[in-house]
Amino acid sequence: MLVPLFLEPGLKEPHIVLTKRRADLRRHAGEISFPGGRRDPGDADLQQTALREAEEEIGLPRAAVSILGELPATSTFATNYVIHPFVAEIAAGQRWLASPREVEAVLELPVQDLRESRTRTRMERRGFSFETDAYILGEHLIWGATARIIEELLAMPLSIGEDGRLSLD
Repeated sequence: MLVPLFLEPGLKEPHIVLTKRRADLRRHAGEISFPGGRRDPGDADLQQTALREAEEEIGLPRAAVSILGELPATSTFATNYVIHPFVAEIAAGQRWLASPREVEAVLELPVQDLRESRTRTRMERRGFSFETDAYILGEHLIWGATARIIEELLAMPLSIGEDGRLSLD
């Protein structure tokens, strides 16, 4: 899975790129997530899987991605997937080409706004009611594995170098 970040021109404010999955999908329908998916036999490694999936889901060219590091693997509770998130810097102003099969929308959210939107919320899924950590930013509810990945990202020191590039320290 790719965790794309970019700096907003003039503001030097990191933004994160997420997808809103289509509501009619079999798994994780309508949820907000990072671009990602299963490893294909042709993928050399999981980083290549993340790059391929981002290209397929949101039209992000592999050449426009600079990998900054990897976050700890995160499991999903409902589907028992293990997600391997790769943090990457991309250029601002990308033109998104959302996969019509999987992606309803591509979201660009300020990291600081996400940080400030962390909360606990009550949800109901598959007939079960539960309370969970989440990020609620406007109409966007981010929870589950995506929220846990964001929490890991926000715990890491993210800095902007003199060259204007992002780095994970």
